[in-house]
Amino acid sequence: MSTGKAPSGGGSPAAPPKENMLPRRGRRRYGVERVFMRVIATGGVIAIGVALGAILASSNVQGWIIGLVVAIVSVVLSGVLWSSRQI
Repeated sequence: MSTGKAPSGGGSPAAPPKENMLPRRGRRRYGVERVFMRVIATGGVIAIGVALGAILASSNVQGWIIGLVVAIVSVVLSGVLWSSRQI
């Protein structure tokens, strides 16, 4: 009768940790450095929203569409930014 457990023994080594496309860093960032990087990246999200709003306004797009597009882009970019472990 099988217990459902894998046989124990030194037959196969443990699976290596999963790697992604980014190389591993040699050290962890300090708290101040992480906060500073996130503030800079958040400023970039705001700059993208301002540029997008200016482009749409110069094209005579209605105000509510500009607000909607800028809000959606800002929320998506902020979500990506704050869910990232690399920053």
